Amino acid sequence: MLRNKSIASTDMNKSQLLFSRAQKTLPGGVNSPVRAFGAVGGTPKFIVKAKGCTLTDVDGREYIDYIGSWGPMILGHSHPEVVKAIVGAAKQGTSYGMPCPAEVELAEEIIKRIPSIEKIRFVNSGTEATMSAIRLARATTGRDVIVKFAGCYHGHSDSFLIQAGSGVATLGLPDSPGVTKGAAQDTRIARFNDIASVEALFRLEGDIIAAVIVEPVAGNMGVIPPQEGFLEGLRDLCSKYSSILIFDEVMTGFRVAEGGAQEIYVVSPDLTTFGKIIGGGLPVGAYGGRRELMSQIAPEGPVYQAGTLSGNPLAMAAGLKTLQLLKSDVYDNIEDISKKLEKGLMSAAKEANIAVIVQRVGSMLTLFFCDKPVRNMNDASQADHNRFGKFFNAMLDQGIHLPPSGYEAWFISLAHSDDVIDRTVNTAFEAFKTLSSEFAL
Repeated sequence: MLRNKSIASTDMNKSQLLFSRAQKTLPGGVNSPVRAFGAVGGTPKFIVKAKGCTLTDVDGREYIDYIGSWGPMILGHSHPEVVKAIVGAAKQGTSYGMPCPAEVELAEEIIKRIPSIEKIRFVNSGTEATMSAIRLARATTGRDVIVKFAGCYHGHSDSFLIQAGSGVATLGLPDSPGVTKGAAQDTRIARFNDIASVEALFRLEGDIIAAVIVEPVAGNMGVIPPQEGFLEGLRDLCSKYSSILIFDEVMTGFRVAEGGAQEIYVVSPDLTTFGKIIGGGLPVGAYGGRRELMSQIAPEGPVYQAGTLSGNPLAMAAGLKTLQLLKSDVYDNIEDISKKLEKGLMSAAKEANIAVIVQRVGSMLTLFFCDKPVRNMNDASQADHNRFGKFFNAMLDQGIHLPPSGYEAWFISLAHSDDVIDRTVNTAFEAFKTLSSEFAL
């Protein structure tokens, strides 16, 4: 059972000690920036155990978890059948550097569920997947330029760490030190949910655009669904100009639906990238698509890409078992759970007279402190992220661990029972009331 007492950050002595030690040996004390709590303040919680929808930190305190390892834990942490698959694989060896049966079985399982994919290549991360998909698109089209959308995150490869210029036709500028102007010059920025901004780029440079890459449901500026006609418009433009349409479903793949976002919106990309769920919580990525495109990958074709740990037997076993457990009734159950949380949060905010918008697709949602729908990065940046930080800490003090940024998606799992959702909503209402003097309309 989750402890109900208030959890004050000043009591988190072991986490504070570990964070202090970590800052001496790890950049910022973490191995991924958002974990440092920079957007919300305080000390990150060092986790020693996860089960179902519960995290336990080094101080023995328990939290209802809405991070879910940023997406893959759709069945809940430490699902017994997934753990059994991992242990069974580990007993046979942790890495071969050679083919294993599970990678063939997992490839077949993915292809069976995603009609746009005829062949797939496994890699070790979402960044590797998107980077490799872009290389393939450039190779097969003989073009250099890619189009991405402000606010969409596709990993930390140089081509993707680009911010928008002064207009849709302006060359992107590096968004991180170490990204050269040479790497940035072949990336163009468009606005999510604004097909006109993409059309403008194609009118100017359609003959040199190799690919458009997009999260079909944005998840890295908060959850933002595509507006009607947006994905269809991208498909039409890429077909018209013989460019490659890449769906980054690292986050949405097998989470928002059995066939990913492309099943929901009935739009077929040329290439799709995956991660998260297909590794069952272990490090993994993949990219796949039409046979004629994927056949260009070495050793079948000339486009080189390799990886010593690609197709790792532990990750393949975990991913295969996870997908085997994800049947249509599971998605129905998670949809009901997620809908209950969405409605409960909106009701709690309304009762406390707080302006929020909850945007959800499947078992991903984001609570924005604003009073109108969020359609793109500009809208997301207008939400009150200072208020979110206060809300985050009020929830954390009562044992609810949200993603530590107002730009992130919350992830719901099959392990989030009705009782857990009720507790989350009730805690949110109390947090709204406690901070009402700052949050009130």
